Amino acid sequence: MQVFWHQVLSGLATGGIYASIALALVMIYQATHHINFAQGELAMFSTYIAWMMLDAGFPYWAAFFLTLVFSFIAGVLIERIVVRPVENAPVLTVVIVFVGLLVITNSLAGWIFSYTIKSFPSPFPSNAWYASSYLSAHEIGMIAVTFGVLLLVFLFFRFTPLGLAMRGAAQNPVSSRLVGIRVGWMLALGWGLAGTVGAVAGMMAAPIVYLDPNMMSGILLYGFAAALLGGIDNPWGAAAGGFIVGVLENLAGAYVVGTEIKLTVALVLIVGVLVVRPSGLFGRVLVTRV
Repeated sequence: MQVFWHQVLSGLATGGIYASIALALVMIYQATHHINFAQGELAMFSTYIAWMMLDAGFPYWAAFFLTLVFSFIAGVLIERIVVRPVENAPVLTVVIVFVGLLVITNSLAGWIFSYTIKSFPSPFPSNAWYASSYLSAHEIGMIAVTFGVLLLVFLFFRFTPLGLAMRGAAQNPVSSRLVGIRVGWMLALGWGLAGTVGAVAGMMAAPIVYLDPNMMSGILLYGFAAALLGGIDNPWGAAAGGFIVGVLENLAGAYVVGTEIKLTVALVLIVGVLVVRPSGLFGRVLVTRV
């Protein structure tokens, strides 16, 4: 029973990373109705920026918050320079742009930082008082950071004028323009926030999976499964889906398929959700009269 609960709690910790990636995917999907296939690579590149600052002698939390600033600016610039010119293009064109952004970011990281695997420090000491036999200090810290990010995002979108304007621009851009909201900039800020949330996921995942240009490939797949499971149009449902996927992944890896092929759990979830309930567990089902 102790092994079972360890798998469940550890799944919640890794599920926090999936929840962050799923939240970033949903934020961009709500704004553009497209899936950013490069979300994981952007998070990976931001993590390399943090590693570069740590290697230069910056304190961890200084590097952490400076990386968030970098990720926000990078997200805004990508939306303005790369995404904006193709916002009205056919879906296939947008998909190719996102896939191209994925490959370019991955190759750029390998060219600048090399493909050698690097260690990334954890901000949570291994002998911290809150560590236990079920969860390490870093796993507990990941859960706390994830819930902190989710809380800040909720408060921002629920109680701030800018957050409400961004929600309005994503849900009804025509009406938002009529009331004076600069929809284009709201969407760009949404990309910036998605980049910031993704960077948090990358920096929390790096001490576990180590740092290399391909570190986020599997995590992005799990995040995509989480977003579909919870509901691609529901940020909080997608976050809940991340924790569910994390637990299912651990339990399936321990008791069903083994650790070698547990990545297939994400693929099974994606296919299963698309077949049984395409809107996800918490997504809206839209009925159109024809």
